[in-house]
Amino acid sequence: MEVAEVLPEFADAFAFEEFNRMQREALPALLESEENVVASAPTASGKTALAELAICKTLSEGGTALFIAPLRALTNEKEDDWDRFEDLGYSVYVVTGERDLNPRRARRADILVMTPEKLDSATRKHDSRRYDFVTEIDVCVIDEVHLLDADRRGSVLEVTISRLRRLCNPRVVALSATMPNVDDVAAWLDAPAETTFEFGEEYRPVDLHAGVKTYTHGENSFADKYRRLYRALDIAEPHLREDGQALVFVSSRQDTVRAAEKARDEIAERDIEMGVRGDYDFHTELKETLENDTLRKSVLDGVAFHHAGLSKDERDLVEEWFKEGRIELLFSTSTLAWGVNLPARCVVIRDTKLHDPLEGEVDMSPLDVLQMLGRAGRPGYDDVGYGWVVCDRSEADKYRRLLDDGKEIESRLAESLETHLNAEIAMGTIADVEEVMAWLETTFYYERGQSKPEEYGFPDLRRRVRDCLEDLVDRGFVEMDGDDLSIEATPRGRLASKYYLRLETAATFADLCDRVAEGTVDLGIDEIFEAVATADEFDSVSARQSEQDAIDTVLADRETSDLEAGQRKVLAVLESSTGSTPTELTDDAWVIRRNATRLVSALGAFLDRLVGPHAANLARRAEAQLEHGVSETAVGLTAIDDVASGRASKLSKEGLTTPGDVLEAGIVGLVDAGLSEGVAERVYEGAQSLPAVEIDWGPFPETIATGENEVCEVTIRNVGEPARAGIRVTVTGRGGDASSSHSGSSVPDDGVEMTSTSSYLRDTETVPVGVFGADADELEFTVSVAFPEEPLVPIQERRLVDVV
Repeated sequence: MEVAEVLPEFADAFAFEEFNRMQREALPALLESEENVVASAPTASGKTALAELAICKTLSEGGTALFIAPLRALTNEKEDDWDRFEDLGYSVYVVTGERDLNPRRARRADILVMTPEKLDSATRKHDSRRYDFVTEIDVCVIDEVHLLDADRRGSVLEVTISRLRRLCNPRVVALSATMPNVDDVAAWLDAPAETTFEFGEEYRPVDLHAGVKTYTHGENSFADKYRRLYRALDIAEPHLREDGQALVFVSSRQDTVRAAEKARDEIAERDIEMGVRGDYDFHTELKETLENDTLRKSVLDGVAFHHAGLSKDERDLVEEWFKEGRIELLFSTSTLAWGVNLPARCVVIRDTKLHDPLEGEVDMSPLDVLQMLGRAGRPGYDDVGYGWVVCDRSEADKYRRLLDDGKEIESRLAESLETHLNAEIAMGTIADVEEVMAWLETTFYYERGQSKPEEYGFPDLRRRVRDCLEDLVDRGFVEMDGDDLSIEATPRGRLASKYYLRLETAATFADLCDRVAEGTVDLGIDEIFEAVATADEFDSVSARQSEQDAIDTVLADRETSDLEAGQRKVLAVLESSTGSTPTELTDDAWVIRRNATRLVSALGAFLDRLVGPHAANLARRAEAQLEHGVSETAVGLTAIDDVASGRASKLSKEGLTTPGDVLEAGIVGLVDAGLSEGVAERVYEGAQSLPAVEIDWGPFPETIATGENEVCEVTIRNVGEPARAGIRVTVTGRGGDASSSHSGSSVPDDGVEMTSTSSYLRDTETVPVGVFGADADELEFTVSVAFPEEPLVPIQERRLVDVV
């Protein structure tokens, strides 16, 4: 059955001309029915075409399609793959981070691509103009729905699909690798029997022979990696000698490089004929296309590595050369198993344990194991594919059971029920206990619980719900009326949901805000970084022994004895973000900083809501420091469009540290500071688009008699662009009895806040300032203006008044 025969207007959207057997059998359910569809099929059997069929049907009807990809890296791959739809006049838009979102493009897109986490965040804000596009979805395609069983991420996918169905009830097409309980997933999604498919191993294009190989575990983990590498090469060697290819999965980006380098030496030692050193034309092509010297040398020997840290061009070339057979042995991280269809005759999983920057050492998920082994066997080249798990003898039986019995998909919602329940309450979709029960009935957790009531605790489900709600009340996230059992989120609960925080982290942030508001904590950048370093999102970060000296050096001037080792590591990464991060910490630094930047932004929202604009502005500056890697003195420059770390550093070295300095220097001064004329013009224009404050004290007295009072007015004028601002007036007494507490007119020497206001500063704002003859020799009045949404250093001016 040819594609052009079935979908003539979409024939060019497919990467092939004829549907295979599996696709033909599913085609009527996808194109001739409006029912939801669930399809389970072996890896490499052509499931992606089922997604594209569902999308084509929706596009032909003028609708909008949503494709949920299991990994962020794969969203970008889909954008590239689906240029074919762009060529047909349909727009594809990948929804990524908050700041990168273009709501207009998202609203006009024909195909949206998102991860479960991004969709969760977006649906929580569906009633905002920025995210209202998620309520206009006509078909939702879930790629790899067996992600439901993934630790932490599974519950996100589960509640998000349930929420999306309540919001706009799209058609759902769920695709999965082979799973024994496909009927449970179908029942959850209301897919009838006629549109539920369980394609068995007979639909694999190549038979799979999978098994377990063991090695002897030693005391040294580094040496163990090489033991497993030699075991992997033993497995791959017969296939390499027969001109077959081998794909070896390892735990990290660095390990792909190290393993490839060691494998080249070992292959030469074993005298296995591989490589393309005699191919002069390809040798020339390598020089012209690969800047990565290590990769280029490896490819010449028929060996390569593949990971997300390579440039897209480099990854594409490695994939192309592997498909062409120029690369015969490829080392990769797990991302490749979920993405590009890149089969090999032999697949070996060298590492079953991974180092996660946020979780520490974790077991590879059973889903990942099965996904990787499914890459074994090249259609059209091999009759059989060989897949092997290399593991310690103690774990061999566990992996043999997995290969023999597969993995039933379970719900992970119970593990994070409080977090997701808080999100629903914060959105207003749940208002009482009965609505909690109704919400649960929409989840895969509830469906799976029907099959395993004891295991899922269903006999006590209502009591568990009450316990969960009471805990949310006790921790300040929810308020519950005891009479009618009505439920409402508190500001803490709404902020936790909006900013996608774990509840433990939200409680930590709220506690810090309380202490700042009470005056028991003097808030600074150090306190912000420490609050983030101790966030629950980083609870599993571990510090390796090899990292300890670097951590101690970075934190030498800080008291950190009450922090755990992992928290000290996170704090060290944050503290070194504005300078040079020690080499020992660079492996995990990018992931830690990316997550920390999000958390600092969330803390800023807590401070804005619970303390005030000045505290929020401090968090915004800390966020900009992390994001751009600039010093505290130059952070205000990053508020200017076209100024990131490089230009901010260049300008600050020339003494230009604020947007005001930029405006004063002018275009000529910026050129003198090292910018090109075109860049200087853009930077100058960017500085003009920011708020700029002038403070007019009016007829402010220079002296005041003891016991006298005078009310003055200070005018704050914004001569730049309008922005939300916080205005604060403080007074500090010096000399006399300034610090005495017995006098009603005394002024503490650490200052008293007289006025604090928050407003959208368009033009001018007038604030009253009371000047009084206190028990002090001198009074210092300070007016400070801070912008909570901009990383601008607050504008401050002072006036001294003598008490006579």
